[in-house]
Amino acid sequence: MHSRGVVVNCELRTERISPALHPSPMHYTSLASELEITLEPAVPATACVVLLHGLGADGWDFVPIVEELRLPESLPVRWVFPHAPLRPVTVNAGYVMRAWYDIRSFTPEGRADAAGLAESVARVGTYLEQEVARGIAASRIVLAGFSQGGAVALSAGLRFRERLAGLLALSTYLPFPARLEAEKSAANADVPILMCHGRMDPVVPIAMGSEARDVLSAQGYAVEWHEYPMEHEVCAAELAEMAKWLQGVLAPQVSG
Repeated sequence: MHSRGVVVNCELRTERISPALHPSPMHYTSLASELEITLEPAVPATACVVLLHGLGADGWDFVPIVEELRLPESLPVRWVFPHAPLRPVTVNAGYVMRAWYDIRSFTPEGRADAAGLAESVARVGTYLEQEVARGIAASRIVLAGFSQGGAVALSAGLRFRERLAGLLALSTYLPFPARLEAEKSAANADVPILMCHGRMDPVVPIAMGSEARDVLSAQGYAVEWHEYPMEHEVCAAELAEMAKWLQGVLAPQVSG
């Protein structure tokens, strides 16, 4: 059982969250494959959240938060939790684990490899396109992620060709910030962004999160920032803020 957001086993850094404690008012059916887990609401979905896990975890790691968020029955959301591919991670002595990209060192230059990141961004784009093809408008899709998954979510969402409902970035950072100006999508210039971070995070220091916030703000993005007295994890107050934000950006659209 993992009780905190970062667990160190055999000197390997992994990023996990704690299990849910309270039942959700919405009933979901779980569909699992080798590539992802999907939670389908009891009624037809009107929105979707694609949520990317952290380094060394897998898609199952964030499934428990759906119950904790306790979204209302009036907001039937399809949840998609992709699994990162297995690859060697340099900072973990080349150990093969689930990772969205390699991390060569805990420095601004080494915290992401360009080829691996591009590969994951393309895969995430495929998930977003699939949801649009299934009838969920891009404006009803939130792209979310924790730690390394959050870095991919920011990278993919800010470059996606259609306006998304929002980006949710938890305990994370922005890879290659200098590239954003030239590569960002005009369609998502005003996309809502919620960033949350722990003040005592020993894995992704809060300075990396605030750097991402400042880069995004300087380029005109509307970033909502919250920090908490926690380490590399997800806390109850943060979940409450996430639930409030999700209900705001995914509120039913009323035609006038």
